[in-house]
Amino acid sequence: MVCQGILAALQGIAGILGDPFYRDVADYTYRISLTGWGVIHLVLGVAVAATGAGILRRARWARLPGLLFTSLSLVAQFLFLPYQPVWSIIVIALDVFIIWALAASPGGLRGGGERHKGIARPNPSP
Repeated sequence: MVCQGILAALQGIAGILGDPFYRDVADYTYRISLTGWGVIHLVLGVAVAATGAGILRRARWARLPGLLFTSLSLVAQFLFLPYQPVWSIIVIALDVFIIWALAASPGGLRGGGERHKGIARPNPSP
């Protein structure tokens, strides 16, 4: 998450500075100025990176915001597809992997979170 957040923040900074790296899209329903997209990506990138840092420190509060910010990043990248299709697809794939990892890891949305260390459970007999 930290790496994805940093990449999104750099993408946002490039948009704010008006980098000619991005394509000009004429007729697009979700057309926002390049500066607007830059601010969106910068804010989401900082939020994802900060939440990722919390997850690395095993902060309990970070899992749900991580899912929220990564999901918002995925939607923003989907809407940004016409401007940078290849890059957006790469970041969407990273977002999907992050969402899967946060939801499937121990202590994720399945509840619990504590593994029973050293406790042997007997097999139920039929």
